[in-house]
Amino acid sequence: MNQAAGNMEGKEVRFGATDSALFATVTTDASCGAVNAMHDSFTPLGGLVPLFNIQLGEVVFGGVGAGLYGILVMAILSVFIAGLMVGRTPEYLGKKIETREVKLAMLYALVFPLIILSLSGWAAVAPYGTSALGNAGPHGLSEILYAFTSVAGNNGSAFAGLNGNTLFYNVVLGLGMLAGRFWMMIPALGLAGALAGKKVSPPGPGTFPTNGPLFVVLLVGVVVIVGALTFFPALCLSPVVEHFLAANGKVY
Repeated sequence: MNQAAGNMEGKEVRFGATDSALFATVTTDASCGAVNAMHDSFTPLGGLVPLFNIQLGEVVFGGVGAGLYGILVMAILSVFIAGLMVGRTPEYLGKKIETREVKLAMLYALVFPLIILSLSGWAAVAPYGTSALGNAGPHGLSEILYAFTSVAGNNGSAFAGLNGNTLFYNVVLGLGMLAGRFWMMIPALGLAGALAGKKVSPPGPGTFPTNGPLFVVLLVGVVVIVGALTFFPALCLSPVVEHFLAANGKVY
């Protein structure tokens, strides 16, 4: 961490710390599992960034297929929240957003953290889960959390400190991948069907516009807040607490 060229552990000298951090950020903003450095060797907050990028649900750059319906679900949640705040009719693309659509959108938003946090919690307390860790303490939890976040989030990159080639992780990571790919499609397809069956309503004075910078700001805020509130407790127990421990000279 105190090297002259920065933290070079786990990085190639061709790229250095700066380009390695940039590549890690970009590859986790979309559904790309390519890496040019070992994320396990990043500083605690450096490992937090790619972890949180995947947990946003592939809506920063947009993953293949999943990025499109992910951002559409967030857009529906945004117009619903805007309608609650300013008293305007929640509509998107001329379709009124009602109870059924909001329930399906929230189901989509809850399936992703349910898969990641439940499987990560199982692995963190089971001896056959912790025995594959490369590090103890909060960094070990980061390794577990990243593994299940990556498979459920359709990314494929790894923290590289966890030995995933065990019976437990081969099976459970496969289940997390299966659920992360297909369980989220069910409410997305239901939402598409619900909107397809609605008639297009002409915009009126109570319609919240979705084609301006105000909606962009609201949409970005909803994406970040939903991701932050969902995963903030788990992140506080892993890279955030590791950062403060490292600042006090305690490294696992």
